[in-house]
Amino acid sequence: MEILLSVIICTHNPRFSYLDRVLQALQYQTLSTDLWEILLVDNASNKVLSSELTLNWHPHARHIREEQLGLTPARLRGIREAQAEVLVFVDDDNILDANYLEVTWHISKNFPFLGAWGGQIRPEFEELPPAWTKPYLGNLAIREFERDSWSNLPNQHDTTPSGAGLCVRKVVAQKYSELVSKDHRRTGLDRKGKLLTSCGDSDLAFTACDISLGTGLFTSLKMTHLIPSIRLEESYLLRLVEGLAYSQNILGYLRGTLLPQAFWRSSKIYLLFLRLRYGSRTCRFYKAGQRGRMLAIKEIANWENDVSL
Repeated sequence: MEILLSVIICTHNPRFSYLDRVLQALQYQTLSTDLWEILLVDNASNKVLSSELTLNWHPHARHIREEQLGLTPARLRGIREAQAEVLVFVDDDNILDANYLEVTWHISKNFPFLGAWGGQIRPEFEELPPAWTKPYLGNLAIREFERDSWSNLPNQHDTTPSGAGLCVRKVVAQKYSELVSKDHRRTGLDRKGKLLTSCGDSDLAFTACDISLGTGLFTSLKMTHLIPSIRLEESYLLRLVEGLAYSQNILGYLRGTLLPQAFWRSSKIYLLFLRLRYGSRTCRFYKAGQRGRMLAIKEIANWENDVSL
């Protein structure tokens, strides 16, 4: 029987109580296990996951060890190993609704003009978030909306899927692999160890537009994102804001939508205004974003001066 979907789980030193729930949710999928495969990509974890976890409940499941650290190398390995024409990227803290894979398959058939799509992401917090975190929770891959939308234009936030539960056609994933192989700077857009860089998922989704396909979001695709208490600490959120600002600007540069001269420095007067008007915490988060942008400026300046690139 033909394998319709490849579920790719990339993980590095996972929290086993979370990963167990991820796998349990996959066991309850309404789509027959004969029609999809699981690729558990162990990205240089300290414990070899094939000796810690069993996948023998699934007829088409494989453990894959990728020694090159980083989410991008792990994703690329999953893309190379996948058999199906539609790939579903599931993080090690993503709990798919029982019909997620079935809905994904229907979307792939009913919307042939889309190359990448995703759905709604509900949070499940280990601890109740403090009130002050509310402006920053959107950075934790939480996404809820009321209507379907799609487009064939990159950089459209309202139609660009998140990395959690990201669905892509293999033709898009293979094109993305080619882009990374030709420009290794793209590997810096994703998580690597404890670094909170991001945007590799956006680069992958935007690749659909590069080959004249579109991206979309669907209300019927639903999942839960498990969020540990450490991700609600100010120190973590500051690092996350900095990493996102860096990655967004690097992605904009690599895709030709943002030039180095478009960057600017904030004045001390503006920082004082933020502190007086909104408080010192808001000022700290603003400065974190500025640090990320300035890191991107320096990185881009090095590339501009490197004639070998």
